[in-house]
Amino acid sequence: MQKAFILGAGLGNRLRPLTGRLPKPLVPLFHRPLAAWIVDACESAGIKSFAINTHHLPEAWEGFYPGKDITLFHEEDLLETGGGLKNIAPWLGDDSLLVHNGDIFSTLPLEKLIAAHRASGLPVTLALRTNGTAPHLAIDSDGTRVTDIRGQLGKAPGTHTFSGIYCLEPSFLDLIPPGEKISVIPTFLELARQNLLGAIVLDDGVWLDLGDRESYLTAHRELALAPAIHTGATIASGATVERSIIGPGAIIAPGATVRDSVVWPASSVAAGAVLDRCIVFSREPASGTHQDADL
Repeated sequence: MQKAFILGAGLGNRLRPLTGRLPKPLVPLFHRPLAAWIVDACESAGIKSFAINTHHLPEAWEGFYPGKDITLFHEEDLLETGGGLKNIAPWLGDDSLLVHNGDIFSTLPLEKLIAAHRASGLPVTLALRTNGTAPHLAIDSDGTRVTDIRGQLGKAPGTHTFSGIYCLEPSFLDLIPPGEKISVIPTFLELARQNLLGAIVLDDGVWLDLGDRESYLTAHRELALAPAIHTGATIASGATVERSIIGPGAIIAPGATVRDSVVWPASSVAAGAVLDRCIVFSREPASGTHQDADL
């Protein structure tokens, strides 16, 4: 499997106002766009070519990850998850595909997902987690089929969380009606009804949905993906930085205090400022005293 589709067209409403500056997959996670971490994870599993759908602030994607084989598919009107997949059918051709939500960070063993999908012979295989905040999917006793989603088929209550990552065969796109704005869920449900919706439970590794502000801050508190203070940041003498992420090109002025915060690349914190649990946007100066603020 050498192709992946990163879902990047969502509006990111739960993550506003961060997504007022950038599309959700381009929001920095430890100094790099979240989508760059996704590309790296997919490449480690053998993926070589990427499709990304765009909608909100599409110009922000220009120059994303130079040197990678990335094709952007702009959606003037949002096509939703099913319509977005249907839109890339000419690019996909006869190849299999790994699909990855653009607001997920994970170290899931994607090679196990790919292998399970290959072995199943099914049109689609979903990666599931035993623990999660949205246990909407029911699975069979072998853990290889999804039998119900949100109880809509009346078969069983949900027990597992969908990771937002799955593999599919190009024939799956034939099941999505053309020219419609449509979710992928109705197609999943139809396959589950026919006992053709594959599953694999992957509880190994980290899996975080970064779709809201609290989860975004939690990720920076719990993960250790890179040095918290980038070597390209400037921390002035007399400034205090505690449990915070400071991006490249950021400047923390003398006397400033930054606690439990994320300072994006090329931003600045003014002298004497006091920030607690704040997010400072790129090229935006932050001054004064703030708690739980986006600046």
